[in-house]
Amino acid sequence: MSSIELRQVAKSWGSTTALHAVDLQIAPGSFCVLLGPSGCGKSTTLRIIAGLETASAGQVLIGGRDVTQLPPAQRGIAMVFQNYALFPHLSVAENISFGLAVRKVPKAEADKRLKDAAELLGLSQLLERKPGQLSGGQQQRVALGRALVAQAHVCLMDEPLSNLDAQLRQEMRAELRELQQRLGLTVVYVTHDQTEAMSMADQVVLLHQGRVEQCATPREMYARPASTFAARFIGTPAMNLLRLSEGAIAGSQVQLPVPAGAALLGLRPEALHCLGAEGVDAQVIGTEYLGADMVLRCAIGSEQITVRAPGQQAVAVGQALRLAWRAEDMHFFDADGRRMA
Repeated sequence: MSSIELRQVAKSWGSTTALHAVDLQIAPGSFCVLLGPSGCGKSTTLRIIAGLETASAGQVLIGGRDVTQLPPAQRGIAMVFQNYALFPHLSVAENISFGLAVRKVPKAEADKRLKDAAELLGLSQLLERKPGQLSGGQQQRVALGRALVAQAHVCLMDEPLSNLDAQLRQEMRAELRELQQRLGLTVVYVTHDQTEAMSMADQVVLLHQGRVEQCATPREMYARPASTFAARFIGTPAMNLLRLSEGAIAGSQVQLPVPAGAALLGLRPEALHCLGAEGVDAQVIGTEYLGADMVLRCAIGSEQITVRAPGQQAVAVGQALRLAWRAEDMHFFDADGRRMA
């Protein structure tokens, strides 16, 4: 198992800066997800770790060794790409073993690694097939098998499930996580899908405009978002962010125990409860039925708020409600969008 450390890593192309002095520590044997919207710098970060891009400044350490100036082949890593990069004219066995042949690994050793990887990934019966004869999930396993036979302690994955349908993505998430834990691999995984991040990661690194917005466990990031960006990016539906004015929700008479300097109140939709006589006056302005849940859009003063309610609840547009929430479910943010204690 190998740790990964980035020290003040930056990347620029001319006047364009993709990464701003990123510091990051990834524990050996952990599953780290680089999460964020398109253009936030997550793939650039991965490519710098891999050696496919050269950092403009800073250091990259893998297993405590400075690899900043080393080519990819000398970094002790394996990589799985979004498009799998399989050779269509080669069999599954040849695709998996291709890197071993390039490195001139002895045939007996290469055959053993191929056999072990194929058994682990359920590919033993498919070794003679070509990639065009495989399903998307099977192609994904072949790409993963090619990474495993390299016997690298670090595996880098760039949106490897994005080409699969929703059901297969869910199955592969579970398989990848189980495989990573069984082999003790250090995995760095790039995605823009928060569900992948929350369900697989030991550590989520949320990137925004080339900077680390927050680095935390999925549970910590959801429970205590460090900024309004993190609050809105993590969670479906997203956290409500209500403007505050003189200690009250804007446009209303709802007074709150607001800390000095707070500009926004954050409330998760599932933290809100529709009550009878108690709570804050609200009016339903929209509904979305999702089966087990119903998402209500309500108005409080001049602010809109989203509520996740039980699906069997009978609610109509225009209906008046009373909403309540616990004090511990309130999140306050300053005018710059940073979390307040």
